[in-house]
Amino acid sequence: MKFDSIDNQWKLISRGVEEIIPEEELKRKLEYSQKTGKPLNVKLGCDPSRPDLHVGHSVVLRKLNHFQKLGHQATLVIGDFTAIIGDPSGRNKTRPQLTLEEARENAKSYIDQASKILDIDKLKIVYNSDWLNAMNFSDVIKLTSHYTVARMLERDDFTKRFQAETPISIHEFMYPLAQAMDSVELEADVELGGTDQKFNLLVGRDLQREYDQHPQVIITMPLLEGTDGKNKMSKSYGNDIGFTDSPEDMYGKSMSIPDTLIKKYFVLAADANDDTLSKIEEQLDDPNTNPRDVKRALGREIVSLFYDQDKALAAEQHFDRVIVNKSDPEEMEELILKSDKSLVEIISSAGLTKSKGEARRMIGQGAVRLDGDKVKDVNMIIVVGQNFILKVGKRKFLSIK
Repeated sequence: MKFDSIDNQWKLISRGVEEIIPEEELKRKLEYSQKTGKPLNVKLGCDPSRPDLHVGHSVVLRKLNHFQKLGHQATLVIGDFTAIIGDPSGRNKTRPQLTLEEARENAKSYIDQASKILDIDKLKIVYNSDWLNAMNFSDVIKLTSHYTVARMLERDDFTKRFQAETPISIHEFMYPLAQAMDSVELEADVELGGTDQKFNLLVGRDLQREYDQHPQVIITMPLLEGTDGKNKMSKSYGNDIGFTDSPEDMYGKSMSIPDTLIKKYFVLAADANDDTLSKIEEQLDDPNTNPRDVKRALGREIVSLFYDQDKALAAEQHFDRVIVNKSDPEEMEELILKSDKSLVEIISSAGLTKSKGEARRMIGQGAVRLDGDKVKDVNMIIVVGQNFILKVGKRKFLSIK
């Protein structure tokens, strides 16, 4: 197989990355790959602890896709076995464990959503339960003999928990070793991960040496802050832009990010190349430019990546009509009441909030309106035969009839 020049490959591989460890080793691997015509085996592990993906997850998935575009072999490791352990990365307490069945069910949704970014036809998908579940206790003893407790406690989150006298379960020490065994099993040349995965990826390098393999190069990607601009993107923080969000929600959420994150979102969420990024920087440095206009281009780009340009433009028009001009959308879901119901129940059952408790909070915060009038009574009953346009938050509407 013929590969692009090392310089051109490096430009794409290094775009947006936090660290490449070690850089010279990756260049040597690329040179060897080019000389032999053999693609690098590039590994990304994912624990399907939740079935839904957001733009924060897309950062490492796009980097894996970059390697695909360069002709290398992308391998997605579904951590159905490691999900049973629970990744302790960035945690101040033990993560809840999943069953193998739960992990596999979540994995189906994960792969389906990841196909929005990855070339599934060229992607190698493996499940680490295939080899980790086959290990007997003697194998586990041999594996643990390669690492010390002192090395494990070098890990920042373990150190903090140890110093705070927060319990650390023995099985949590197994997680980095189990992930490292994935690299040994696959003989990975490169492993990708977020900056919070750096320790685990380095353990993979160490363990490959112990098994007389050439150690993998590790590439870490920055963690993307959510739309609040404070915490890393997470569904539990409510600051995420989901893969399955509607184009309208995707655009609206993109418009809500702080101006300080526009450039970072262009790089990590919109996969902007160097030329596009230079233009964006020029615009943001120009005092005559309104950052909102640059953010509009960002919103269109993100929607286009997950849908298409027509849907991106329609989402922008929807935003202008509903958010900017405060008009009702041209189309919305419709609910025909068959019996009297509390407004809280309607909001919750229609999926406008995650729970009745959240619906009550939204009403209490003045974020719920009927025909434009703010609702103040959390116990309001909607009677059959009444027609209303219900608005929850800035972007959610329901026609009640």
